[in-house]
Amino acid sequence: MPIKIPDQLPATSALINENIFVMTEHRALHQDIRPLKLLILNLMPTKIVTEIQLLRKLSNTPLQIEVEFLRTLSHDAKNTDAEHLEAFYTSFESVRDRRFDGMIITGAPVEQLDFFDVDYWPELCEIMDWTRENVHSTLHICWGAQAGLFHHYGVKKYDLPKKLSGVYLHTMEKPLSPFFRGFNDEFFVPHSRYTEVRREDIEAVPELELMSTSKQAGVFAVKSVDNRRIFITGHPEYDADTLALEYKRDLDKGINPSVPENYFIDDDPSKPPRVTWRSHAQLLYNNWLNYYVYQTTPYQLTDIQ
Repeated sequence: MPIKIPDQLPATSALINENIFVMTEHRALHQDIRPLKLLILNLMPTKIVTEIQLLRKLSNTPLQIEVEFLRTLSHDAKNTDAEHLEAFYTSFESVRDRRFDGMIITGAPVEQLDFFDVDYWPELCEIMDWTRENVHSTLHICWGAQAGLFHHYGVKKYDLPKKLSGVYLHTMEKPLSPFFRGFNDEFFVPHSRYTEVRREDIEAVPELELMSTSKQAGVFAVKSVDNRRIFITGHPEYDADTLALEYKRDLDKGINPSVPENYFIDDDPSKPPRVTWRSHAQLLYNNWLNYYVYQTTPYQLTDIQ
């Protein structure tokens, strides 16, 4: 089944060119089934790139999904045209009285700031509070995961000695969980961050379950015991060249970054990356949508509580 997105969204043509089944709003109106209602709070500066990355992962399921994009109004987005935001993004005030089957809260390049120093932190907290009764299952990514863990459960983030950048091997703490159905015993995930959450802090919260870790990258996946909130600290949705582009960006800024680990062939940035995470990334999003959204969400959205 396809993913339903606005007819003119720039991601549409990119996904169609990849032979991904996309359904425009016009065609979806002629189908008599209830699609899953999914809201994406996109906090990334490169919004169109993030849209394509997430929609690519959400599209390869037997479910019809209706996606809307949300932005914070308390932050001035400088890397995306205002016309794009006006055309394809809504505000919290516009969705406050609605309910959704699922929601994604993306990462953001603000992890070196204290949470309370992020200009849209109060608005984000209001949105996260709203999800408790208005969203059946919320997936938090990278800084969005750190923000959610801190806001909902008081779990702190800690500065790393240097930026964690690369593709790392992970294992499952809960291998029988539906979240990992179809996974190999070990799998790779890209990470790109300056901060971390720690195992002992997660395990100290009875309402949380530690799902997956990495010897090099630390905590990866955490979920609430009621399955309503899932937190992943990496970026399984990343494209093949995303870490390379970030590395070049940091070089151009004079930051003198380390070469992303386990990423370029022979760890040589003059050579192309090796993609080792794509299949498990697709499984992760499929499993979240199937087992934590579709299989358990009420048929009537008004019944979400």
